[in-house]
Amino acid sequence: MIQVIEKPMVQEYDKYTADDHKVWSMLFAQQMHQLPLMATKAFIDGIKKVKFLPTEVPRFSIVNKELNNITGWSVYVVPGYVSNKPFFEHLSRKEFPVTTWLRELSKFDYIQEPDMFHDVFGHVPLLSEQFFCDYLEGISNIALEYIDNPSAVELVSRIYWFTVEFGLIKEDNQLKIYGAGILSSPGESLYSLSNKAVHEPFDVQNILDTPYIKERFQDKYFVIDSYQQLFESLPLIKERIKYYVDNNIYVEPNS
Repeated sequence: MIQVIEKPMVQEYDKYTADDHKVWSMLFAQQMHQLPLMATKAFIDGIKKVKFLPTEVPRFSIVNKELNNITGWSVYVVPGYVSNKPFFEHLSRKEFPVTTWLRELSKFDYIQEPDMFHDVFGHVPLLSEQFFCDYLEGISNIALEYIDNPSAVELVSRIYWFTVEFGLIKEDNQLKIYGAGILSSPGESLYSLSNKAVHEPFDVQNILDTPYIKERFQDKYFVIDSYQQLFESLPLIKERIKYYVDNNIYVEPNS
């Protein structure tokens, strides 16, 4: 894992090539062809609020200005994967870690690690939703409290995975997507809402008991009723993780 360096990195916007902007444009068009009917309203509204354009890579200076005015959050440039401690430290400071690199045209359909499209398109629009942001900050503070306990960090990771990355929400009696891992994946966007997928009500203990999957679509998805419900689940999440720690109940970290 790559540690966050002391001196903040910056988005060197002038270094983006015509191919970079083309990749962003193609990915944006591909997802926005289907997401308006599939994604949570907060995400669709958030795209406009953070001033994403369909034809060019977002400028973080503009994104941060808009986010700061709405929820007080910002994006923070990192070189790639970051380890748990600096990742949650950034979230606790209302900074969402993002990369600046985009997949190559030749690898348009598959990349081994999340690129900027996942980080920025998938995550940033929802940073305009206050309850969701407060939940992110709260879950990071719980993680930091137990950061030296691998089992507890695994439990927090499961909660984060099945909400922030692969969560669904019920809006107007319809299932909608809010998890960034789904929003940035054309295939999983369709699958997660289909009758083939297993949908279960948001339940903290059920999530803690469910290992997550990196190599394929999830076996099941958890459905929240609102972002306020997410935020209000924080005391129970903390209570349950404390119970595991106090009783020395070990959970094997995901490899």
